[in-house]
Amino acid sequence: MEILKKRDGETLKVDLVGRLDTTTGPELESNLIDELDDVTELILDFEQLDYVSSAGLRVLLVLQKKMNKQGNMVIRNVSESIIEVFDITGFIDILTIE
Repeated sequence: MEILKKRDGETLKVDLVGRLDTTTGPELESNLIDELDDVTELILDFEQLDYVSSAGLRVLLVLQKKMNKQGNMVIRNVSESIIEVFDITGFIDILTIE
């Protein structure tokens, strides 16, 4: 997976390319978690994300919990197949999806 970050003040936009799974989930978490300390808006762009596994869902939950304390997290450009995963798992009600 490729992680492309762009910072604008207190907003961090992250484009994810590839698959968010057991292998790449920990990489995403470690890559972002320390950087979020002074972020009030986290935008995850899934336009080029092909797949999310349960391990990927866990990372999204960790990020969402952290951002709930200091701002908000938005997920954009989600494919139908990933929306279906969010729907089946109940994440559709936890995450903000645009």
